Amino acid sequence: MSRRTQIFALAGLLAALLAAFWFTERNPVPGISGVAADTQFKPLDVQEPQLRLDLLAKIKGLEYSGAHRNIFVEAPLPVVLTPAQRAKESARRFVGPMLPPPPPPLSVPVQFFGYESLPGSGKRVAFFTSGDDVLTVAEGDAFLGSFRLVHIGNDSAVVEEISSGRRATIQLIPQEQPGGSGSQ
Repeated sequence: MSRRTQIFALAGLLAALLAAFWFTERNPVPGISGVAADTQFKPLDVQEPQLRLDLLAKIKGLEYSGAHRNIFVEAPLPVVLTPAQRAKESARRFVGPMLPPPPPPLSVPVQFFGYESLPGSGKRVAFFTSGDDVLTVAEGDAFLGSFRLVHIGNDSAVVEEISSGRRATIQLIPQEQPGGSGSQ
């Protein structure tokens, strides 16, 4: 673009800007823009109105006795129930919101049949059966895709469901003694 074309474009833009400004700021009626002035307005001719204390004294002792709500009292109307409505209302009344039932207890599809302490580290490893499979799980490890072994005790293991954080305690299955009836 040549220098001459740039000057003409600038001059055209300035002319358009001035024209837009002139049309928007031009107001044929003096005063507030956008409000039509009413030249026919005349204020009411009121000659010093006085408070009629005699009329107020007559109605001061009266109380509202209508069947509808008194607009001068903020409190709601008292509810009047028939005896049948009272009995029905008291039968279905409860205090506070209804709580949902508690979730069912966590069931872990394994059996805890033993544990071992690793030499050197002292970390415990638990042995579980799941059907025909034997699972070896260390404390803190996940198993079966949705459970984590939290703690291994002497006669139980604490297992946590990873998705909900609910915990269950699985008791150690007593082993039968070889050559005996299983009782000590």
